Amino acid sequence: MLFLWIFNNHDARITRYDTCDEAFMIHDAECIWFNIRNSIDIKTKLVEICQRKFLVRFNMITLRGKLRRDNDLANSKNRDYNKRASVRDRLLIKEVQEMQQTLPGTCQVKFKDPSLLHEFTLLIIPDEGYWIGGRFSFEIYINEEYNMTPPVVKCVTKLWHPNISEDGDVCLSILRQSSIDGMGWAPTRKLKDVVWGLNSLFTDLLNFDDPLNRDAADLYIKDKESFRSKVKDYIMQYAKR
Repeated sequence: MLFLWIFNNHDARITRYDTCDEAFMIHDAECIWFNIRNSIDIKTKLVEICQRKFLVRFNMITLRGKLRRDNDLANSKNRDYNKRASVRDRLLIKEVQEMQQTLPGTCQVKFKDPSLLHEFTLLIIPDEGYWIGGRFSFEIYINEEYNMTPPVVKCVTKLWHPNISEDGDVCLSILRQSSIDGMGWAPTRKLKDVVWGLNSLFTDLLNFDDPLNRDAADLYIKDKESFRSKVKDYIMQYAKR
């Protein structure tokens, strides 16, 4: 005796039909004919098949939902990023112009791409002090959170300086989110203030009491002439280009 067992893709149910006419009223179904001689084993096997099929279908639905949620989250982040970046760029249009108008005579600014105001190089050529005769380049990057956060500054010219490490890290209050001397970054600060601060590291803001390069500060305290000589050696080796 033959019966028709139907697996329904919509609800993962198994139904037995005695006739084909009755069975094919169910749409979107996968049909299997079996001899009913061992109907219990057959139905058990069908249950296993249905469970696997339903699990695959369920996982696909779950995956589609996750991808949709991830996509919505990414779009939301992109909207926030674009909004923040546009605020930064609007500020920079005015601040870059102001910076260039008030640029110290010892400083030069170069943009790799004139359309990207958020990254540029500052060249400082001191005309007095220990570092006179050298050319010192600083890469400045303004991130999307500007002006809530300070620009990121890196000195790309190796030098012997108490407030600039040989790896290019710069110790300057205005570049810190918070500073114990009260001179840290604030939204009222401008790019011209950053340029002024970096330029002054070679003169007025030179600080041996709170050094980043402890060895340079110690050498200055012990033997100023040896310090001067080492500064000149670094200039001749790294800062004449």
